[in-house]
Amino acid sequence: MFEVTVTQDFAAAHRLYGYQGQCANLHGHTWKVQVSVRSQDLNQEGMVIDFKSLKAFLGAILERYDHRLINEIAPFDVISPTAENMAREIYTAIKFSLPQAQMLKVKVWESAGSWAAYWEE
Repeated sequence: MFEVTVTQDFAAAHRLYGYQGQCANLHGHTWKVQVSVRSQDLNQEGMVIDFKSLKAFLGAILERYDHRLINEIAPFDVISPTAENMAREIYTAIKFSLPQAQMLKVKVWESAGSWAAYWEE
């Protein structure tokens, strides 16, 4: 089995719904997102997927959040924009765009030492 991972950052603000603490207030992060895909087979070029292609898939998704208030973007106008929910949303958005690779995991960092991940069994 082969694994390929890319990481990108974006800046955005959010507030957490129903949270008892400071994160209920509007605040911002430089978010870091890591996407990992896997495949048992390699393509004709000897790759799972071109890093450039995977970065483009991720970049297109993150573009909709960059320098925005995440709470104004569906589905986060209804569900709380936690790192966990962001990871699931990004995972789902990329999952059906991949040509041959299988989604493995998405990690989302709100800060250098705190991340949440989403994957499907």
